Amino acid sequence: MIYGIGTDICDVRRITATLERRGERFAERVLGPHEITVFRVRHAKVAARGISYLATRFSAKEAFSKAIGLGMRMPMTWRDCEIVKAPSGKPQVRLHGALAAWFEARGLHAHVSITDETDYAASFVVVEHANEPSTTHTPP
Repeated sequence: MIYGIGTDICDVRRITATLERRGERFAERVLGPHEITVFRVRHAKVAARGISYLATRFSAKEAFSKAIGLGMRMPMTWRDCEIVKAPSGKPQVRLHGALAAWFEARGLHAHVSITDETDYAASFVVVEHANEPSTTHTPP
């Protein structure tokens, strides 16, 4: 059973401007421990790839916060919600701390989809009760 749905679109140019204005402190505020490492590697190689990565994570966290119905208030925090890749490349939500405990106590499970183009990053999140039968398709 669906608990909540969230979507977000982010202007990459706005993320670029904020990063230029605030420096890496902005990325450190938004990204979790694993994400900040990936961001730094990508940004060092090709700045645009790092910024795109930051924008997709920003968008996905906004969509996730909407899907759980909290917005950006406790226990939802930027750093306690990470968007990571499964070995298959599929994006997944990884939670930490109080947010993980809150999420698990409600028996929830999240599905996330992210995409980006030159100027925009977009995300879609569906949160469902983990104990309910899922209608998601498992590839062969």
